[in-house]
Amino acid sequence: MKLRYFSHSSFQITTAAGQTILIDPFLDGNPTCPVSSDEVSADFIVLTHGHGDHIGDAFKIGQRCKSLFICVNELANYCAGQGFKAHNMHIGGGREFPFGHLKFTIAHHGSMTPDNVYAGEPAGVVLTIDNIALYHTGDTGLFYDMKLIGEMTRLDYMLLPIGDNFTMGITDAVKAVELANPTIAIPMHYNTFPVIEADPHLFRQKVEALGKKARVLEYGEEIDL
Repeated sequence: MKLRYFSHSSFQITTAAGQTILIDPFLDGNPTCPVSSDEVSADFIVLTHGHGDHIGDAFKIGQRCKSLFICVNELANYCAGQGFKAHNMHIGGGREFPFGHLKFTIAHHGSMTPDNVYAGEPAGVVLTIDNIALYHTGDTGLFYDMKLIGEMTRLDYMLLPIGDNFTMGITDAVKAVELANPTIAIPMHYNTFPVIEADPHLFRQKVEALGKKARVLEYGEEIDL
């Protein structure tokens, strides 16, 4: 299985069976992303919330690839209203899909679509694929239930924002790693815009000072999980 980081909060997972899952694909309007939406494919598109820098290019990719959208109920209804296949879920709910298991978690943020439609509660998502558990927190502030999420699922990877202002900054993100206790923490949602400038290597150093592991992915980098 492979994980590719496009920048901001956008990731692609490719399973051993060749299925592709996109999370929050903000690519074409993203000044730090090294690829365009027409270079990316997806069998499944997971959206954590409705903001434009997370819906991003999901509809362009979904139309070309006939992707299945997986979102909380209100956002899934919005996607279906745009003519896409969507699977409705909600926070705390989990389900088996052809690629593995997916469960939505809480996230402390907001969720309105670019055309000002309420898109339900923001969410994080835990994916368990081929016995590897990956927690994408979505846009969120720090919350103590991250400890519970890590206790209920042994997390191999935690993808979490460090850019501050709209989400956790580095200090709170380091505490989030301490609470959830993943094997490896990967920072996201930073340096896309001046207001969320942050040093991912400082985050890594602070995580390592706790005796834990962090990895900074370059924009466009793909790693084996």
